[in-house]
Amino acid sequence: MSDPNRFALAPRLPEGELDPGALVGAPGKTVELEVGPGRGAFILERLAGNPEARLIGLEIKRKWSTIVDERIRQRGLAARGRVFCEDARLALPRFPGQSVSIAYFHFPDPWWKKKHQKRLVLTPTLLDELTRVVVSGGELFVQTDVEERARTYEAVIDQHGGFTPTGDSARVADNPYGAMSPRERRATADGLPIFRLRYTRG
Repeated sequence: MSDPNRFALAPRLPEGELDPGALVGAPGKTVELEVGPGRGAFILERLAGNPEARLIGLEIKRKWSTIVDERIRQRGLAARGRVFCEDARLALPRFPGQSVSIAYFHFPDPWWKKKHQKRLVLTPTLLDELTRVVVSGGELFVQTDVEERARTYEAVIDQHGGFTPTGDSARVADNPYGAMSPRERRATADGLPIFRLRYTRG
């Protein structure tokens, strides 16, 4: 029988000065960051498929941060990946500047109606922090299956100015990272459109 209190002990970022690379076996090196890994399909697939990748996930739900961090360890990938129970809006200010190579947002903000606009995760304030922590030439990748949400993200990111489209347009047809989130996989299987945005830090 599982311990009913196991989620109360969800992994948290260490206190004090933070070195993200040291948390995944590479002190002083940059990491890839997934905000809201949920059930962990992307981070697990990315770690398994790319032996050079080192990822940190920030997941606000204690249950999923605990389960996914355990799965990473069980699959022998804990030297290169961790998931912590943290709100990115509070955790990112603790990250040193120029410490993230790629920031991923896969289907964030499930509350997509206009009345939930104030609950957006990808806000100008968070973009300020992302601009600070993502290295020059690093990437920001956002995808959603709600077109209105994609337009909102695109407008917020373009207006902020910390990131520029990687190509002629931020919109890209494919996910180039060799890993998929469950929602992305489901939408692909069902033939539903996915709106992807890829940006570069100047």
